[in-house]
Amino acid sequence: MNPMLLCSAHSPLLYCYARAPQCHEATERLTAERAAVIAAARPELVIVFGPDHFNGFFLRLVPPFCAGLRCHAVADIGGFPGPLNVPADTALALIGAVRRAGVDLAVSYDMTVDHGFSQTMTRTLGALDRYPSIPIFINGIAPPFVPFRRSRLLGEAVGAFARTLGQRVLLLASGGMSHNPTRYYPAFGSGDAAVTAYQLHGGTGEGLSSAEWLERLERMHHEGAHMLVDGSRTRADLKLNPEVDRRILDILTSERLEDIDAIEPEWMVENAGIGSLELHTWVAATAAHRAAGGAAPVVDLYAEALEYGIAFGMMHGE
Repeated sequence: MNPMLLCSAHSPLLYCYARAPQCHEATERLTAERAAVIAAARPELVIVFGPDHFNGFFLRLVPPFCAGLRCHAVADIGGFPGPLNVPADTALALIGAVRRAGVDLAVSYDMTVDHGFSQTMTRTLGALDRYPSIPIFINGIAPPFVPFRRSRLLGEAVGAFARTLGQRVLLLASGGMSHNPTRYYPAFGSGDAAVTAYQLHGGTGEGLSSAEWLERLERMHHEGAHMLVDGSRTRADLKLNPEVDRRILDILTSERLEDIDAIEPEWMVENAGIGSLELHTWVAATAAHRAAGGAAPVVDLYAEALEYGIAFGMMHGE
């Protein structure tokens, strides 16, 4: 088996920026190049690690990890709606193997995801349902935070399972790097009552409805894009931190992935924003790639893309 790895940042502002960042041309070119490589490789299975932004997982019940046996993406800003092509029998087998390896991976028989999965999938795969894909959610937004060691062990178990399949497998991670989108996704209890109720219940009778939540995100991201250009939101507000990002990239591209265990999630949030915890997806995917027999990845791009609202990174492994 020849595993492939691709880790990429995502942002709703990729589709509503008020001014293109300096890295925009490189971002689009490299994404297209990686998409062409994937298409030529024709993966038989894609295992996708992604976060959620209160569109599929809500605070009344937040598993650290969850795999879907069936899955669809909502039409949130920056995302692409539609069903994923989930091979349920393979997903069940993956969940069983991961649990036997000592990691408690939850299961959803009808998972909902948002741009945290759908943006990177669509940009690099061409469509959500182009390849058989298993989505694995990692909580990176609600405390208590997942230790990075647990995400590494999850990835190792997933990679060990993938290695048994004898298939061309792509490990895909979507998220990060440093950014702090608390304007859109406030910490529990810090937003108004309608937002807090929605974060708890997901529009099932209390607080905002799902449609109102999506409309709110659409409006606020367009506003936020202009705020980044006129200076009313700054690099400091976003907690863009290349020192933290580079530290994580150095670990992920080394032969010492276990060094990630020493990074405290709370330290990441303080120094690189709550959005930096989406790098759990990179940790899991990189560990899976290594366990499946892949080589250490290489960084394709890193840039402080203020106008995207994030530090944008991309790396791949063959």
